[in-house]
Amino acid sequence: MKSIAQNRKAYHNYEILEKVEAGIALTGSEVKSIRAGRVNLSDSYAQCTDGEIFVNSLHISAYERGGFYSPDPYRKRKLLLQKNQIIRLCNEVERKHLTLIPLAIYFKKQWVKVEIGLCRGRKSFDKRHKIAEEESKRRISQLFGRRR
Repeated sequence: MKSIAQNRKAYHNYEILEKVEAGIALTGSEVKSIRAGRVNLSDSYAQCTDGEIFVNSLHISAYERGGFYSPDPYRKRKLLLQKNQIIRLCNEVERKHLTLIPLAIYFKKQWVKVEIGLCRGRKSFDKRHKIAEEESKRRISQLFGRRR
């Protein structure tokens, strides 16, 4: 698996409950642009509409040598999942008021895959609590490292 882009902001702003791998419907020039690493996941999210899941505001820059036609960089892109996965994820989002956030884009063999996270938003005090826990773990590991 060759990782192309990750959404690091999502790990800070959301509590990730579950991760799902999905395919994505792209044009040829978009795949070439992704291979060049010209993709941005920072403000993107997924949405259930009419029994399908679409990724919104995923920015894939236009391919330089793509000719006169280039698709809109922010267009909706369909996620390719099995029907039972779509139904389950859409039900979780509606019932528990969760969010679907793209966490990473990578190549698996020749296919472009998106890792989607079923997430719950964090409040500011939750973020501070998480940062404090990470710092305490870091200090403890440093202390144990010095003793050896």
